[in-house]
Parts: sequence; structure tokens; C-alpha cells
Amino acid sequence: MPKSQFVDPVKMRASGSLTFTDIPMNQYKKGIAEERANYSDEELLNMYADMLTIRQFEIMLNSIKKQGVYCGREFTYPGPAHLSMGEESVAVGQAFLLDRNDYILGNHRSHHEVIAKAFSAIRKLSDDELKTIMENFSEGKLLKAVENSAETTQSLAENFFLYGAICELFAKANGFSHGLGGSMHAFFLPFGIYPNNAIVGGSAPIGVGVALFKKCNQKKGIVVVNSGDGSVGCGQVWESLNFAAMDQFNQLWEKEYKGGLPIIFNFTNNSYGMGGQTCGETMAYRELARIGAGISPSQLHTERVDGFNPLAVIDAYRRKKELAVSGEGPCMLDIVSYRYSGHSPSDASSYRTQEEIEVWEKYDPVKTFAEQLISAKVATKKKVEEIQQFAQKRVENMFLLATDPEVSPHVDFKKNPDFVEKIMFSNLKIEKMEDRPCDVLIDRAENPRVKQIEKKSRFALDKDGVLLSKTRVYNVRDGIFEAILDKFYTDPTLISYGEDLRDWGGPFAVYRGLTESLPYHRFFNSPISEAAMVGAGVGYGMAGGRAVVELMYNDFIGRAGDEIFNQLAKWQSMSAGLIKMPVVIRVSVGAKYGAQHSQDWSSLIAHIPGLKVVFPATPYDAKGLMNSALMGSDPVVYFESQRTYDIGEFFHEGGVPEGYYEVPMGEPDIKRAGSDITILNIGATLYRAIEAAQMLEERHNLSTEIIDARSLVPFNYEPVIESVKKTGKILLLSDACTRGSFLNDMAANITQLAFDYLDAPPAIVGAKNWISPAYEYDTEFFPQPEWILDAIHQKILPLEGHTVTCNYSDVDQIRRSKFGV
Repeated sequence: MPKSQFVDPVKMRASGSLTFTDIPMNQYKKGIAEERANYSDEELLNMYADMLTIRQFEIMLNSIKKQGVYCGREFTYPGPAHLSMGEESVAVGQAFLLDRNDYILGNHRSHHEVIAKAFSAIRKLSDDELKTIMENFSEGKLLKAVENSAETTQSLAENFFLYGAICELFAKANGFSHGLGGSMHAFFLPFGIYPNNAIVGGSAPIGVGVALFKKCNQKKGIVVVNSGDGSVGCGQVWESLNFAAMDQFNQLWEKEYKGGLPIIFNFTNNSYGMGGQTCGETMAYRELARIGAGISPSQLHTERVDGFNPLAVIDAYRRKKELAVSGEGPCMLDIVSYRYSGHSPSDASSYRTQEEIEVWEKYDPVKTFAEQLISAKVATKKKVEEIQQFAQKRVENMFLLATDPEVSPHVDFKKNPDFVEKIMFSNLKIEKMEDRPCDVLIDRAENPRVKQIEKKSRFALDKDGVLLSKTRVYNVRDGIFEAILDKFYTDPTLISYGEDLRDWGGPFAVYRGLTESLPYHRFFNSPISEAAMVGAGVGYGMAGGRAVVELMYNDFIGRAGDEIFNQLAKWQSMSAGLIKMPVVIRVSVGAKYGAQHSQDWSSLIAHIPGLKVVFPATPYDAKGLMNSALMGSDPVVYFESQRTYDIGEFFHEGGVPEGYYEVPMGEPDIKRAGSDITILNIGATLYRAIEAAQMLEERHNLSTEIIDARSLVPFNYEPVIESVKKTGKILLLSDACTRGSFLNDMAANITQLAFDYLDAPPAIVGAKNWISPAYEYDTEFFPQPEWILDAIHQKILPLEGHTVTCNYSDVDQIRRSKFGV
């Protein structure tokens, strides 16, 4: 709570009751005849043509999935196909008012939404703009395939999009992301179509982040997040609704940044969440629109809309878009629809009756809209039939092109075996995501924390080698702070948020001093909603900004598992490198706080492809690695240990530089040279390795070389192999539990790469395979210097006169494994 907001006990304890306003339900009842004056004939016919194109697109896909043939061509497609037959009018109505500056995101059932949005954007762009987009996308390869398929530029652009979408479905090289995204992840940024999501509800926090980017950087347009009624049961959806409606947007943010996020949460309510009926079975809301009343005083301006009438959807979007643009958002729509097909072609719809489907088919918008066009004399029956034939023929033509192996081949992995490898990371250096002034409150030199740091020694020892007091020494938290603060004065798009950052200074005082320099729209407290926090960071980075998201304890990664593992890690590669992800997730490895706050999950993160993972243990490395992370364009999970926050710099000659420098990710660092044994370390155990090295030298006359990994992903093994060539022995060390530790992966690689130089197998010392106990038992759980000697004695090299305190014998290792610990 900021000091500017007083929590009044009289007000909080006062008697009273909450009141709610009525939520409109299907209020719009007009048809084409009543709205004829508000739409041109061309607009109405385009709506019908778009619905038909979507329907035919899905007929094509359904035919391929069930029969293996369409328009006479046999074709096999083993991938997913979530059809939206019956929901076309929702998508067409939604897209009608949206242009390329308005972004949509959706879920696995999104063919109708992306086609409708693309066609709407195309009609609002000039011929020159369309030509530029088509010519520049994928070096013009998609355009070349369809360039003779239409007479007008607009029609050509529509074919271009349909062709690219079908290629993407079928994993062809000419797909929008070369087939790496596929059916459930369709997107095309030039038309304002942001990635759709295979994880139910997964787009909700990402959409919040995209809207946050628009707000914080004053960009045009709104964001629409499409979900189904089943997604309301997902935690990240609830978190996102709240995050988007935070009070601070109206009460604390200032000037042009004041006001709600420009976002509409669109729930297409088809009454089924796959095979479970939402209303009456798996949900408790009874009416989905009710949800808005529980989020904010505005009730998210929620209403229910008849999605079988595209004009009703347009009417709702006209009003909600105005609210979103004016800063009165977010908004929420419960749009009634129905899917005639199953969840997918393999779904026989056994959970509903044929009678129910047939009753709904009477209201099929493709059928009823055509009838209205004829009744209102917008089109003749012949014209309607011509549009039907045109839509079918267009889809057939694009299908034939997309399935022609000569025109549309798959990626040739024999010629390009490293195709995916090259797009896992972009590895770019981008000093600032946009070139404009940075919005700050004071000059950097005037920051009180900066002034305080100026008085500190940047090396832990004085000129006589005497250890300085912690209050006088530049430490790890200073290094992280300095790098982040400098970036705030360099990159105008940079934002940072998390739990209890502003005013309080963040967990462990790392962010103390940022509040004085930064306005709310760049540095703010978030709700305790880790999924929304990380997901919003993904969306913010996806939209073109840079974000630092602070999760406090790394144990909270579990609360944002999908957002880290399936979103942050995957969008660069699923987009074939078109999307960049300059997002840093800060997490700390705890101490003192027991089983749910003291774990080291760096191995868990390193296991997931697509994430860079760093773990500095010194001030020099902390600042240099954060600088590298904030200069890059890839997602970085930045591990910190609470054990090291107040430690000064012991290793880098001259201390921590005042100016800018980078520690390259993936390059381990020799912290202590030696000749008899190598210790490869990750994280805070570096200092226990130093203690162990001193004990080995004093007691056994052994010289220990200590290498600090600093990074888990990427990692260069060459310096380690060179060390092993010299010593012939290696021990690996970290605070992570031994079972499943990344140390095991490193040990396996070292064994393969340096087998001929090893005198004994690599030994591993990590935490016990227990829950983390109370602080009083730290020495029984986390690696100690004596344990390092124990492992060396029992696994690598007998140490004369050594007394074992921690058993690393083969017999005990087998015993513990049998017991599951």
C-alpha cells in the first residue's frame, strides 16, 4: 500500500451493503432490415462472404481429418483440428471494427477469429500497404505462390492469408511460422493477429501484457483476448481479469497513463468446455456474464450478446471499444454461440443429443444471415449462391496450392538439420527497444541509492587485504540494482513489476531506490498473481517491450508454471524467430524459510528448451549478467541466492566497475586456479567451495581449481574440459537437491567429453533429497565444506586421515535410492 493511500478503519468497519448494476443480456434485437442505413451493401455482403470462407475453411479441414481427401485431392494431416462451425458470426462481428492497430489473441479454436481479423485488416489497408506486407514477409515466398490467384490487390491479400494459414496448419515451410506453430498457434503480426494458444486460458495474461505495452508506451488500438466458457475455470484467467482491472491504473498512474487497460475479454460461450457442459455441470456461475460483477466496481462493463447475430456483436464492440480506448476498460463480453462440430473431428459429441444440435442448427448464422440479405434486398438468391461458390473455390484453390509439394514443400531437415536449432534463441543485442527519451522522475545522478553506492568500496577487501564491513562494501544486490537502474535510463520501454516492489523496495531491498526515479507506469506493484505476472511479461515482450518480472522466491515458479514453461520458453521458436522475447524473470533461492521457500529449482528451469538460465554468486557477475540479460532479446530466468545478497566482490581484480560491462552468458569463470582437482560450482555454494579448497590445501596439500558456472543455459564446456585435462578429477557442487540436478547433466557431458582425461568419475555434491527443513538444520541439508571433502575421499581420491561426516559410498547411494531419498 503506498503512503499516499490511507486505510481508514472507520470506513473499513462501517456497516452497509454492496450493490450491483444490472448486467444486460442479449438486448440487441435488430436485423439487417433495421440496420440497413448504417451499413453499406458491400459491408453486409463482405460479412457473409467472410462467414462462408471460414465455414468452407473448416469443411476443408474436417474433410481432410475424417476422410483424407478434399476437392479430389488425397492428403494426410495428423495434427489438431479444433473447428468453430457455428461460431463464424462471432468472429466476423468482432473483427468488423478492428484494424491492424487492434490486436487479437485467442485459443486453440481460432481459425474463424484469425481469418475474420485478417480480412477486416486487409480492407482497411491501402493497396501499397498490402503489397509491402506481402513482398516483405518471408522474402516474398508466400506471395510468389499465390501471385496469379486474384485480380485485385485486396483479393490477392486475402488469398495470401488463407494460403499462409493452410500452409501453417500442414507444417509447410510457407506457413506463417514455417509450420512450427501449427493449427493452435496461428498468428500474423502485420494484420494485428497475435499468437493463439493451445493452453486453455493461456492467452489471457499474455493479452494483458500486450495491452500493458500499448498503455505504457502510448500505442494506438485495443487488445481482444478470445477465450471459451471453459477457460473461466482456469486460474490465470481470473488472475488476468484482476490484473487488467487493478485500481492503481486509475488511482495512482498519472497524466496520459491514467485509466484502465485497453483490453476486451471476449468469452465465446458455446456451453461446452470440450465435453463438459459448463453451465449446469462444471462451472458455478450459471450465467458467464455474472463473472464481471466480481472483479471490479465497473463490473468490467460486462454484458451478454447474441453471437448468432454479427450485427449484435458489432454493436457491442462499438460500445466496448470506445470504453477501452477512452481508458474506462477493461471490458468483458459473454457472447452466446454454439459449435456444431465436436471439440475436434475425433469427438463424436456423445455428451450431447443430436436433437440439441439440430435445434441450434436452425439458427445457423451462415444460413440466417443469407436469408436476411435476401429479405432486405441487399442481395438476390443468385448473388448469395455466387458468393457461396466463390468462397468454396477460393479455399479449394489455396488448399491445392498448400498441398502441392513442389509449390509448398516441408522444411528440408536433411538440407537444414539445424533449422530449429537456429531459431531457439535470437541472440541479438538490442540496447533499447525503441529510440525515444526515457520517462524518469529525476536524473540518475540524483538517485539516493546511487549516491549511497558511490560511498561504498567496490572490492570486499581494503588495500591491506583486510575484510571490510558489509555496510561499506558494494554487494550483489547493488550489482543487480545498478544494472536495472541503468537500463531504465537507456530503454524507454523497460518496465518492472512484482510483489511489493514499489515503496517497500522489493524483497531483500534489491529495488530500494527505484521508486524515486521511476513513474508508476514503469515500476509498480502487481497483485500476488504469479501466472498473470509472468504471462503479462510474455505479452509485453511479444509486443515489442522489455520487462523485468520479479517473483520473489523461486519456489513460486510453480504458480507460473505454464507461463514459464509453455509461453515464455516457446514463442520465439514457435514463431520461427519472428517474435522476440526480451523478458527477464528474477527469482531468488531462499534460506531460513523452510520447505516452500528454500528450494533451488534452477535444474527444473534449465530442463525446459527455450530459456536462458543464469545464476551469479558475486557482485561482478550479478551486474554483468544482468547487463547481458537486459541487452539481449531472449527470455532469461535470473537466479539469485539470498545467501549472497550482502557479499562483496572477492574475485574480480579492481572490484566491480562503475561503468557498463557485460558478462557473456554461457562462459564459466575460474575463481581460483589449481592443479590437483577441479570443482565446478553453481550458485551460492561457491563460497563453500572456497572453504573446502582451503581445507584441502592446508590438510592434504591439494591444489583446487574452482570454476563458477555462472550460467546453466547456455554453457561452454571448453574451459571445464581444459581444467580436467590438467587435474584429472572433478566434483560438481550446488544447493539444488541431488536427484534430477542439472549437475548430473553436466557430469554426464563432462564424462563423455573428457573421458580419457578423468582419473575417476565426476562426483556430485548437492542438497539432500528431502524437503528443505527449518533454518536450524541447514547444515544437515545443504552442502557443507566437509561434504566436499567426504565426496572427494569416497569417490575420487582417498584423503589421508580424513574422517567422513556425510556418506557418499556406493552402498549408501543405493540404499537412499531404494528409499526414495
